[in-house]
Amino acid sequence: MTVHHLNELLLICSLVLLIAVAAVRISSRSGLPSLLLYLGIGMAIGQDGIFHVKFDNVEMTQVIGYAALVVILTEGGLGTKWKEIKPVLPMAVVLSTAGVAVSVGITAAGAHYLVGLEWRQALIIGAVVSSTDAAAVFSVLRKVPLPSRITGVLEAESGFNDAPVVILVIAFSTAGPVDHWYVLIGEIALELAIGASVGLAVGWLGSWGLRHVALPASGLYPIAVMAIAIMAYAAGAIAHGSGFLAVYLAAMLLGNAKLPHWPATRGFAEGLGWIAQIGMFVLLGLLVSPHELGSDFWPAVIVGLVLTMVARPVSVLLSLAPFRVTWQEQTLMSWAGLRGAVPVILATIPMVSGIDGSSRVFNIVFVLVVVYTLVQGPTLPWLARKLNLGDSTGTADLGIESAPLERLRGHLLSVAIPETSRMHGVEVGELRLPKGAAVTLVVRDGTSFVPQPSTVLRRGDELLVVATDPVRDAAEARLRAIGQGGKLAGWLANSGTMNRST
Repeated sequence: MTVHHLNELLLICSLVLLIAVAAVRISSRSGLPSLLLYLGIGMAIGQDGIFHVKFDNVEMTQVIGYAALVVILTEGGLGTKWKEIKPVLPMAVVLSTAGVAVSVGITAAGAHYLVGLEWRQALIIGAVVSSTDAAAVFSVLRKVPLPSRITGVLEAESGFNDAPVVILVIAFSTAGPVDHWYVLIGEIALELAIGASVGLAVGWLGSWGLRHVALPASGLYPIAVMAIAIMAYAAGAIAHGSGFLAVYLAAMLLGNAKLPHWPATRGFAEGLGWIAQIGMFVLLGLLVSPHELGSDFWPAVIVGLVLTMVARPVSVLLSLAPFRVTWQEQTLMSWAGLRGAVPVILATIPMVSGIDGSSRVFNIVFVLVVVYTLVQGPTLPWLARKLNLGDSTGTADLGIESAPLERLRGHLLSVAIPETSRMHGVEVGELRLPKGAAVTLVVRDGTSFVPQPSTVLRRGDELLVVATDPVRDAAEARLRAIGQGGKLAGWLANSGTMNRST
């Protein structure tokens, strides 16, 4: 590649990124999932599109797709609140393991008996489409005001179920026959155990190190967090465990560790997540050949009907039977099993392995994802309202950023008061911060001033709070409690440590 070719490549990539960013705006107004628009961009510049760019490198697509999925799982794990998923963790684990097995069996049976696929192809399709897509779930659910219990289950499930599904797809795509079912289950359990152990160990060590070592520049914290998460994936995979489970768990530990400069880290990870989604979807759009999809349209619709109307509801029903889950919650979680780029990426595994009929499997999965994302994504908010599961009354959490003051053995907390915060109208003296913490500055309408105890806080204010190291956590917990419970937080039922919600 010459410098001239590099210039052309940079121009094309920048234009694609700008178009993709504009597509997010269109998506937010129309209700269409942005992933479909990204796929459309790739197809528009592909061999059947405007620019007739021919791209058929399946191996490169798989490698880039894996890398993008690592970044997406990292971003999702960093945004997962432990307090939200802790009560529902058993449900998410059962859904992402036993639920996947039920879904694979029912979907494969439908693909074999209704579409006429061979059993190997049917099992591959069943495994591929049984994974809910982390990118689709994270992006859609954070726009839909759902109860934290449902959001926690769906987010944790989408982060966990990639691991067993990848193992199943690889097992079904091997050249030889699949081992006995108990051997396969043992291999899956071992890989998940190794991946979980590596992810928890790397995440804990990384968060401990970042909390105890003050880096010289705030911009280094996002880089370190991403490096630790990616290290967890690589270490888990090299140890013959599930790298996807390792990176999600490591990112979740990092995201709940109250690291310095957290909003900056979160924004950096979110930006990388968007780039990963855009690149992955556009590349998949380039790989697909639209003129080859016509003959597989109705088979994809039939398999999708079996998956959406039978396999997913049955897997949710059986998985959540031991738990107290209402039929409304089960219905919504059944419909919210969103698919996205992950199934399409996984569909490249049998193509790389050279399995007979793998091209048809890829086409069926691609059409299924596009059709049912068009149906499920836009209708999810409507269904939530019909089932009376909306949660639009929640109070917005405070935006708190912590910067370490190493020489003073303290922290400088930057607190942003959102529009719906109950800190509005509270006097500084009524915050009752622990001894060793104080509000030192208030920024309001572009001007700053040193507050008095009688200063009344307002929506949109930004506060600078200095807290010594021993009381830093207590001060932040107190601020969050008042932000959600008002000045009486702590006097009534509120203990002063409110849940962190988006």
